[in-house]
Amino acid sequence: MSDRPLLEATDLHRTYRVSGGFARPPRIVHAVRGVSLRVQRGAVLGIVGESGCGKSTLARIITGLEAATSGSVRFDGAPMEAMSRVERAGRIQPVFQDPYSSLNPRKTIAAIISLPLRIRGGAGAAEIDRRVREMMQLTGLAPRLADAFPSQLSGGQRQRVAIARALIARPQLVVCDEPTSALDVSVQSQILNLLQELRRELGLTYVLISHNLAVVEHMATEVMVMNRGVVVEHAATGRIFGSPSSAYTRMLLASILTPEPGRGLPEIRDDEFQS
Repeated sequence: MSDRPLLEATDLHRTYRVSGGFARPPRIVHAVRGVSLRVQRGAVLGIVGESGCGKSTLARIITGLEAATSGSVRFDGAPMEAMSRVERAGRIQPVFQDPYSSLNPRKTIAAIISLPLRIRGGAGAAEIDRRVREMMQLTGLAPRLADAFPSQLSGGQRQRVAIARALIARPQLVVCDEPTSALDVSVQSQILNLLQELRRELGLTYVLISHNLAVVEHMATEVMVMNRGVVVEHAATGRIFGSPSSAYTRMLLASILTPEPGRGLPEIRDDEFQS
C-alpha cells in the first residue's frame, strides 16, 4: 500500500489587501502563513484555534473555493490547480456551518441532494432518483422529505441534507467547517455520530474545522492547532489533549469551561502563548 497522503499542502500563504480607511493606505492581512500539512486516507484531521486564526480560510483553500497567494496543494499526488472545478468537486466536498444558508430555499430536498450529479452529467433521471433516495436513507432522511423544502425541515434534518448532497458523488475527502455549531446541543451528537458512521461505511477522509475542542477530541485522529495564521502544533489527538508541547495549546485546553461547581473561570495570561 502506498504511503502517499491523500491531501498535501506545502507552505501555504493567503494575504488580503484591506482598506485602511479615510486617507490611509491599504494594509495587508496575513490570514494563513506558511501552513503545511499531510492527511492520510481514512484520517480525520481536526483544525482548531481561536476565531480569526485562519482555519476557515485554510478550509476554503483546500476545497478550491479560494486560491492561495502562494504555496501548493496536491490531492492524491496531483496538483490541485491542474484539476477542473468539476473534477475537484467530485473528489472534495464541503459541509458548511449553517445548513439553512447553504441550501437553496426554492429547491426541493431531492433537487438539492442531486445537484452534484446533475452538474457532473452522465446519469439519467432514474439513476439520479435512485441515488438520491439511497443517500437519503444512508443519512437518516425519511423518503417523504424528498419533495419538501428546507424551511419545512429542522436544523438537524437540514444538516443531514447538506451531508447527503456532499456525499452523493462519493468524494474521497470531506471538509467539515463547524458542521454542528449552528445546531442545538441535543442534535449535535446525532450529526457527529452520523459523520463517524459514514466515514467507516464509505471510507471517507475528513478535515474537521472546529472551535469546539470536545468535538475534535471525539472525532479527530490527529489535531493541528493554529494561531494567527501559523501552525502552532500538529500531532496525534491523544498527544495534543494529553501532553501538548505548545504553551498556546495548553492555553486553549485550559480555556474550556468546566461544569465543576466552584472552579470558576480559567486564568489566561498573554505571556503564556505569545510567540
